[in-house]
Amino acid sequence: MPDLLVNLLKLPVLESQPDFIIRRAQPFELTAVRSFVATNFSAGWADEISVGFAGQPISVYIATIQGEIVGFSAYECTRRGFFGPTGVVESGQGKGVGKALLLAALWGLREMGYVYAIIGAAGPVRFYQKTVGAIIIPDSEPGIYTDILKK
Repeated sequence: MPDLLVNLLKLPVLESQPDFIIRRAQPFELTAVRSFVATNFSAGWADEISVGFAGQPISVYIATIQGEIVGFSAYECTRRGFFGPTGVVESGQGKGVGKALLLAALWGLREMGYVYAIIGAAGPVRFYQKTVGAIIIPDSEPGIYTDILKK
């Protein structure tokens, strides 16, 4: 999967949604959010987002529906200027949750002063292209994930 580049100066506005809440995770939610990520996605992603809880402000966003976590996004966890990881459980899909989480995190990178962000090893390339105008970085495969320890 290729890396993507996003121009943060051309981000769409993050609009409020009546069906779910997007908010920055709180320090006391580390265990709950890590557990959600590990259970629904992977232990590796749970490890990655732990880095986001170490900084101020926390660089992890969560999406909730009726008080239950249905998704997350993070930035500045894997590498500086990187978006991700991110994920939405099946019950939260098709409602705009993924788009809102993406935009929240990218706006977080922009607020830090970045002009461009990298989406490493992007899975749904077309989604990122359509949503934020991401472009494929030539010759970016396999990228930083080549040295992952085999478990």
